[in-house]
Amino acid sequence: MVGFRSFAARHASALSLTGYVRNLNDGRVEVIVEGDEGHVDDLLSLLREGPPTARVTDVKVIKRVYTGEFHRFDIKF
Repeated sequence: MVGFRSFAARHASALSLTGYVRNLNDGRVEVIVEGDEGHVDDLLSLLREGPPTARVTDVKVIKRVYTGEFHRFDIKF
């Protein structure tokens, strides 16, 4: 997915969300995000569309307890 990590990071930061985005070995992209539930929902809507250069076929959401462990939104390599 070309540009997906940058797209996710840019929008998550703009929504004041914390966490990270990274590529997985099998070609999927993992996004871990914490913050205001409404802003998380906004980000999910954006991720379902993705940037124009990406093809998003599925988004799976797993809700977990807020940990507060993140201080910003990062791209992991």
